[in-house]
Amino acid sequence: MSGLSDDTLRKILVQIQQTAIQSQRALNASLQQSASKDRERRILQLTISEISQMSGNVNMYKGVGKMFMMTPRKAMEDELKSQEKELTDDINSLNKKSKFLEKQFNDAQSQLRDIFHHAPKQQ
Repeated sequence: MSGLSDDTLRKILVQIQQTAIQSQRALNASLQQSASKDRERRILQLTISEISQMSGNVNMYKGVGKMFMMTPRKAMEDELKSQEKELTDDINSLNKKSKFLEKQFNDAQSQLRDIFHHAPKQQ
């Protein structure tokens, strides 16, 4: 590394720092999205369990804007289950993204540590 000019080393250092910062920000955003979708999924699961406990001849109503529309129970259950599956898929993809971003952040931090650990001591 000593063969590189100070300007080149500074550019490399700045690039690694920017990668670490961007990875950390994206990781935090991904974790927040995952937590939000997990809350939505738990609410849907609770709704599905409440609906399944009701007797078969109960009218179901779905909110549409400022009004409610009567919906068949089977259609309501199917819609809720599909929403739950979609949220579960989103959570899984966000978890994969979070793992990748965490690895990218850790790699950038490791590179920075290596650079500063092997840097010549100034007197």
